[in-house]
Amino acid sequence: MLGPLLGSGYLLLRDAVSTPRSYLTDSALGLGDAAPRAVPQDALIAVGSTVVDGGLLVKAILLTALWLAGWGAACLARDLLRVSLGPQLVAATVAIWNPYVAERLLQGHWSLLTGYAALPWIALLATRLRARSATAGRAGGLGAWAGPAGFLAAAGLTPTGSLLAGLVALLLVGKRNLPVMAALWILSAAPWLTATALSGAGAEPSDPAGIAAFAARAEPWLGTLGSLAGLGGIWNSTAVPGSRTTFFALVATVLLLALVATGVRAVLGAGTDSESRSGAAAHNLDRTGVRPDDTAEPGSVPDADVESRSGTAAHDPDHTIVPPNDTAGRGSVPDGGSSRDPRHDEARVARRRLVWLAVAAIVLPALGATGWGLSAGEFLVTRVPGAGLLRDTQKFVALAVPAYVLCAAAGCRVVGRWISTMVVDGASAASPRARTGGAAVLFLAILFLTLPDLAWGVGGALRPVHYPAGWQRVAGAVDAPGDVAVLPGGMFRKFRYSGSAPVLDPAPRMLKRDVLQTGELPVRGGVVSGEGERARKVENLLLQGGSANRLAELGVGWVLVEGGTPGPMGESKTTLAQLNPVYADRDVQLYRVPGEIAAHDAAAANRRVSGAAHLLWAALLAGGFLTAAIHSVTRRSVPGEAERESHPDHDNAD
Repeated sequence: MLGPLLGSGYLLLRDAVSTPRSYLTDSALGLGDAAPRAVPQDALIAVGSTVVDGGLLVKAILLTALWLAGWGAACLARDLLRVSLGPQLVAATVAIWNPYVAERLLQGHWSLLTGYAALPWIALLATRLRARSATAGRAGGLGAWAGPAGFLAAAGLTPTGSLLAGLVALLLVGKRNLPVMAALWILSAAPWLTATALSGAGAEPSDPAGIAAFAARAEPWLGTLGSLAGLGGIWNSTAVPGSRTTFFALVATVLLLALVATGVRAVLGAGTDSESRSGAAAHNLDRTGVRPDDTAEPGSVPDADVESRSGTAAHDPDHTIVPPNDTAGRGSVPDGGSSRDPRHDEARVARRRLVWLAVAAIVLPALGATGWGLSAGEFLVTRVPGAGLLRDTQKFVALAVPAYVLCAAAGCRVVGRWISTMVVDGASAASPRARTGGAAVLFLAILFLTLPDLAWGVGGALRPVHYPAGWQRVAGAVDAPGDVAVLPGGMFRKFRYSGSAPVLDPAPRMLKRDVLQTGELPVRGGVVSGEGERARKVENLLLQGGSANRLAELGVGWVLVEGGTPGPMGESKTTLAQLNPVYADRDVQLYRVPGEIAAHDAAAANRRVSGAAHLLWAALLAGGFLTAAIHSVTRRSVPGEAERESHPDHDNAD
């Protein structure tokens, strides 16, 4: 998927901008005129690029995020369904190889995908905390909370990712753990919550035109609801793989939903009778967890794989929700009286909640694209401060993915049983590996078929670019006070070296001083207004040929002209003639505004408060993952600890 991007160069595609070096400007801390939508993302890259090239850092984060998304989906399926390797691979593929990921890659939302990647992990860890509270009366110590803290912070790289992760965590963690989880979420969201409070920009009402502009979009032959159910439907019709622009979008969506549908009954635990029989048969288990016969019927959740038959499941270092050596059988999730461990019930509750969350994540954005839904959205953004964060409703389809991966994994198990029943005289004649292996290969082939052009950088669209040398010279020259104004007007560019897709202006992340941006977004033939009031005044002044003195009064010390890109220039030549040229080539021209420049920097106290919030977030991110890793290594190094913790009567303090 990321093959072309891993070459030399920088990610510069629509909203994605990476540069060799970026800086801790007021905007990077969320203290500029615009709403803090890229907080703490920009601050992280600014600090990290002092050590590692910024382009390499963004690529590493994106690659790690997608890898973690697949790994987390596999672990979620393993823990909540007790499936073997084949279905786990299916779960991982559903999480990575889908239209949501493809469209967000094409839109340049690499940081949103870090929040997306955290969702299966947060679902898994929150369910574990809930299960431990149910069995031991407490969730565990610091080690049990370290993982959720780290993943909440990772998801908090953007405000939307933070909202997604917080919703999943609070939904699954249970009432006893709700206060602690809520506190962790607030800490993980500290940078953008603090920036919103200090700058005030995020608390301003948003342009109601953004509701219709960013509403979910219907893909060919699907309608809005079908597009969202297929994990597609992004508002930008140009940020879509080619296969989703034809009749094949319908075929691909039907195939994906068919795979998911095969496992819905199993994930919901609806097969009460068959599961009860499975639980009754499990009473014949010996203490090692070996089942004498695989009696579960098609549609039930248990997966007695090769490991359980060999007895190795008695030592399960992953400490899953369902202990392999309890009397209900490895991985069985019986309903009612057949469950002897409350953790069975907690796993079932988590699965059901994820399914209903998926339904809401698909239906509500679809309703939001209707006439009355648009009216309701416009009412919210004009009267509720900060509601503009919700205008891109298709983002929230990410909440459906944990349920999709569980249903696909469970469905793989179900189809494996169907295949063995139809092909072999007696399902028991086929080994568990043979039952699921063939089904897994079939599922994987279908998943790849549904989106063939996701391969190799989404059909080659995701490729690195190289900035002309003039950008580095300009970046080195901007070293005196004063903000930077840019020409042509607008925030998006089409450079000769960046391809045909519009790209967000790289200047704000390339230069040491704040670059004024209006926040106006051209969408679907219209313009959605932004929050940058001072930037709007400066842009109008330049396009009208205003005086250099007025620029200085507005705090502008530099004017950057980006050549070779379309956009309004107006009467700016009149203004530029009053400025001092600093550097010029075919790509960029830099001018210095003469005279005394009025200060418009954020207050020092605000920078300190925002900096402290970012440090808190960074400590939660690094400390959470480091503590979780140390705790895991320490626990597993104690002889017999894994076996004791997987016993139903022992507190599983993973």
